Amino acid sequence: MDQETLGSIVLLAIVTLISVVQNAFFANKVEHESRHCNGKGLQRQGSSYFDRVYTANQNCGHAYPTFLAVLWCAGLLCSQAPAAFAGLMYLFVRQKYFVGYLGERTQSIPGYLFGKRIILFLFLMSVAGILNYYLIFFFGSDFEIHIKTITSAISPLLLIP
Repeated sequence: MDQETLGSIVLLAIVTLISVVQNAFFANKVEHESRHCNGKGLQRQGSSYFDRVYTANQNCGHAYPTFLAVLWCAGLLCSQAPAAFAGLMYLFVRQKYFVGYLGERTQSIPGYLFGKRIILFLFLMSVAGILNYYLIFFFGSDFEIHIKTITSAISPLLLIP
């Protein structure tokens, strides 16, 4: 792979690898709680704390394929840097959701809602990239610079709760 191609995906790859480490952390937490509660290997039955850890891990796992799909689509079709920034924000919010779910369930709601907003932003970036492709294809109009400027300007707004 040449340097230009690598340069256009390296941030997305970094965010993806960080998300893999986070998934391993979540799985390790489930295994630790299972052993702590049951004294044996991984079993589904346990204390209410184990159930919360298990459920938080399952909930994070269910949204993970969607996150990866929109992260890579937004980064490849629109702009890598804002997509990677949004991806890092999503990982932070997912961590907040996981930890919040271990406390009272109401503590996880802000993380959940914030995560939905980030997924929507990445989805809209992907759609903008696809629309730009077809505008170039059919009309010869390239709005890539404008789209990158807009997404770069909007991505810091994701920090606003």
